[in-house]
Amino acid sequence: MSKEKVLIKTYGCQMNDRDSEAVEMDLLKSGYEITTEEKDADVIILNTCSVRDQAERKALGKVGSLIKLRRKNPKLQVGVIGCMAQSRADDIVEKNAHVNFVAGTDQLHKIPELIEKSKDTEDALIETGLSRDIMERLDNHPEGQMNASVAIMRGCNEYCTYCIVPFTRGQEKSRTIASIIAEVKALSEKGVREIMYLGQNITAYGLIEARRDRTFNKEVSPFAALLRETAKIEGIKRIRFTSPHARYFNDDLIDTIAAEPKICRAIHFPLQSGSNRLLKVMRRRHTAEEFLSWINKMKERIDGITFTTDLIVGFPGETEEDFKATRDMCNEIDFDQQFIFRYSTRKNTPAAQMPNQLDEETKIERNQILLKDLEERLTHKNEQRVGTIEEIMVEGVSKRNDDKWTGRTTNYKIVIFDPQEDVKVGDLINIKIERATQHALYGSYVEHTSKA
Repeated sequence: MSKEKVLIKTYGCQMNDRDSEAVEMDLLKSGYEITTEEKDADVIILNTCSVRDQAERKALGKVGSLIKLRRKNPKLQVGVIGCMAQSRADDIVEKNAHVNFVAGTDQLHKIPELIEKSKDTEDALIETGLSRDIMERLDNHPEGQMNASVAIMRGCNEYCTYCIVPFTRGQEKSRTIASIIAEVKALSEKGVREIMYLGQNITAYGLIEARRDRTFNKEVSPFAALLRETAKIEGIKRIRFTSPHARYFNDDLIDTIAAEPKICRAIHFPLQSGSNRLLKVMRRRHTAEEFLSWINKMKERIDGITFTTDLIVGFPGETEEDFKATRDMCNEIDFDQQFIFRYSTRKNTPAAQMPNQLDEETKIERNQILLKDLEERLTHKNEQRVGTIEEIMVEGVSKRNDDKWTGRTTNYKIVIFDPQEDVKVGDLINIKIERATQHALYGSYVEHTSKA
């Protein structure tokens, strides 16, 4: 008897990517086969996102379109999982009779069970309970990875007024350092060289547990302690993390990044707005001046540090003065990347009820202005690297040109180079930069600094 084939389509963030990866591994262990072709699938699972309206609409559109495949294949099973499943389970089932099961963010370990159970009932199965504990599964990574993502915490307690994450991912809960290090050591033994730590509010890692255990000290960062332990693992050559909240970058964390060369010199530092008025309305719990002081402190202490950020344009009531404050601050900080999002209302969030909602035309215009500023800065910043020697971690054949290879610098800059006979994926090598564009650097191999 042939194995049933499952297709998983993922929307949204890196945490969703990691969740889908873990679900795939659970399915493989349960005897299923993974496919990338809808026409071959016996089960189609959509891992959904709720952070923005566009992501929800895209996923809902896909859910609706699967009715055509169900008509062609009456035995096809359809599952909806993830953040949108958590927040809109009843709505999804009510409007899509062809959906067999819905699983929220803390119920993804039940997917193999839900697939089997849904075969015996015409009613959709719904599992959306949020857990106070974090599920620890150390053996659900695929083989052959050079870099791997590791979820160290879930949930968020910030309750920014525009954000639905606390409602879809629940309250903050962190794994123990011991369990995380065990997972990373196992990955290292399998050939992983770069770790990406994931959490919705990752710089708050361990703080809830520290308060509960009465070990909390505002001068000490549990996340910094985790980074220090990770850096001791010999096989791990690079450490990245996302997504932080600026107000948890204390001296302990900054000094740890400065002291550990394995921690990459590209920090994602979400600003959202440069306007103090809007930061307060957004409930970000810091001012623009405080944000800038943290940036400057890191620039002073950490050699070669660069920053990326998240921005919201068109937040309710955003004036030209507010927008100018954001634009000026972005140019002053000189971000290497800006992920700019046009504000979209999220059900049950305070911002959705605020007056002075802006029109889409204004949001689009402000988005384009910030993008143009970024493009001009990036071209100049990359051109400044011409003539320098950059260490990169080799990622393999370029996606755009089979004759070239690519790697990334510690600042996450893409570098294109000619392949070398003794250069392998995961190697650390030096490249002399000879040319630059807005999106990439081009250069020639100089020497190895470390072999995979």
